[in-house]
Amino acid sequence: MENTLGDFLRSRRSRIQPEEMGLPSHGRRRVPGLRREEVAQLAGVSVDYYIRLEQGRGGSASDAVLDAVARVLRLDEVEAAHLRSLARPPKPSAAAPVRGRQVREGTRLLLEMMAGVPAFVLGRRMDVLAWNDLGDAVHGFSSRPAGEANAARLAFLDPAAREFYPQWEAVAAETVAYLRRDAGLHPEDARLSALVGELSVRSEEFRRLWADHQVREKTHGVKLIHHPLVGELDFGYETLSVNGAPDQLLVAFTAPAGSPTAQKLALLASWTADSSPVRAE
Repeated sequence: MENTLGDFLRSRRSRIQPEEMGLPSHGRRRVPGLRREEVAQLAGVSVDYYIRLEQGRGGSASDAVLDAVARVLRLDEVEAAHLRSLARPPKPSAAAPVRGRQVREGTRLLLEMMAGVPAFVLGRRMDVLAWNDLGDAVHGFSSRPAGEANAARLAFLDPAAREFYPQWEAVAAETVAYLRRDAGLHPEDARLSALVGELSVRSEEFRRLWADHQVREKTHGVKLIHHPLVGELDFGYETLSVNGAPDQLLVAFTAPAGSPTAQKLALLASWTADSSPVRAE
């Protein structure tokens, strides 16, 4: 049986050298980084308790214990939240799969009104649930078979992905880290498990990144795209939570006015002006 909590803790303590924590480094170490005994000592818990925690037998660990472990392992805010999700898995909600697939009419209208901005709604498991014309013109969502507009599948299984994303390695790492966070929040999600299994079987790069246990939110950043028609597009992107739909994010791509990317977007917009304003899966 997979012990995701233990794998995550081991991956994080392997990053920290004992000298960084004021501990002696003498003696041969079988694995890199801190030993379990050292993490327990620095966190102020018994060695036996920490070992049981790493084995997934820690029961309902308190906030104080998890905060202490997070501090010792130097987890950032997202990693610390992931630790809490793994240590105290949230109860599954029967309504979650349905809620995660529905996009409100108001959200669709917002996409339509954002005609000059490439935008789409990202749901659970990185499914792309709805998009506007310019978002489609940039990413080609509508050309995918029904149910196949999934950002993770596109990044790892589309043969054109490495050309489409000149910085593919960064996109791949970001994608896996986001899926890892989703898996921690929804450990009983059979569809997510199936997606991870599919990608693990079909992509060696996905397997390697998944084993690294990185976790990350999708908030904002930059993305370089090589579009097959207009060439290089240098975007920023902003990710906005959809109120009332906690499993959905509205992703909008931005470019400074007058920039080469903005000019190419205007060209793409002119080509799609006669098509329907909002597409959806």
